Amino acid sequence: MSTAPISRERAERIARAHACIRCQEYSYRKITIARASTQHDQALGERWHATLTCGVCGARQELGLGADGEVLYAG
Repeated sequence: MSTAPISRERAERIARAHACIRCQEYSYRKITIARASTQHDQALGERWHATLTCGVCGARQELGLGADGEVLYAG
């Protein structure tokens, strides 16, 4: 059973629900969602790439999201 990949809006909601890796807060100053590169899609199964800047501590982190919304990596 194959499901359609999540939408950009859903990817943004998932990214906002992920705590900051440094301070564990959920407040972000800036979030950018982009389609994953072809290399990341082939190697990791990543469909969306999120870049988040924490509004509390200023940490910048990246998330890789799979087609089903699973967080593949955070760092």
